[in-house]
Order: sequence, then structure tokens, then C-alpha cells
Amino acid sequence: MWREHILQWEPAATFAPPTSESALAKAGAVLGAALPEDLQSLLLESDGVEGEYGSGLVWDVARIIKDNTLFRSQRDFRSLYMPFESLLFFADAGDGDQFAFRVLAGEVDPFGIYAWNHENDGRIWVATSLKQYLEWWPSGQIKL
Repeated sequence: MWREHILQWEPAATFAPPTSESALAKAGAVLGAALPEDLQSLLLESDGVEGEYGSGLVWDVARIIKDNTLFRSQRDFRSLYMPFESLLFFADAGDGDQFAFRVLAGEVDPFGIYAWNHENDGRIWVATSLKQYLEWWPSGQIKL
């Protein structure tokens, strides 16, 4: 399902082998909130998707864990940025900016995708769902 959808908007996309249920459970445990169902189902089809020129259209589970853990624990970031516990990063724009789901009260909100600007710590809404993000970002409807 996800491959066909992504290829409509990003014909150059490349797909990894699927992740496992145990890797998804580990991500939820480490990050303190289960990944949204849509993201889980995509990762069970392909553990990460690269867009044209190797862009991180959707990260693999290991990177989701690694980058979110790093951003939440990096001491220097505490004096530079607002806290990152309210974001669950899952992709990047290739220029330092990243895409994230919003986290509220320990629950990941699957109905809002935000872009985080690494230069000014801006956090702006860019799509209502993972599906819409996967349409709008490759087609240029999301402008950062």
C-alpha cells in the first residue's frame, strides 16, 4: 500500500526491507510513546524510504530512535532550542530541517506533521497526516 502511494509522488524513491514488530515496540519503549499506526505500517513495509538524491523521506527505526534520543538528551540543545519531547522526528529535509509528529501528554498525534527549522527553532504545521506529507513534500507543496 505505502510503496504504491509513495511512488505516485516520488518515482525515484528507494525502499528498505521491512522492520520488525519488535523493533517498533523497542522504539515505543525507548521514546516513551508508540509510533503512530500509519508510520508503523509504513515501516513494516519498508524500514525507511529514501527520496530522490538520497533524501530521508522516512527514516528507518534505528535512526528514529537515535535522532530523537540525541535531540532530547543533548545538553547544548537545552540552551539553544525549546524542548524536543513534544516532537517525534521521522524524516529530514536534507538541509538540517526535520519533520516530526507532535507528542502531547505522552501520545503521538497522528494528525499533524510539523517541520522543525534548525536555524531558528521554528516549528510549523505542514500536513495533516503521514499520507499527506508523502504527497506534499515530494510534489513541492510543502515549502520550508
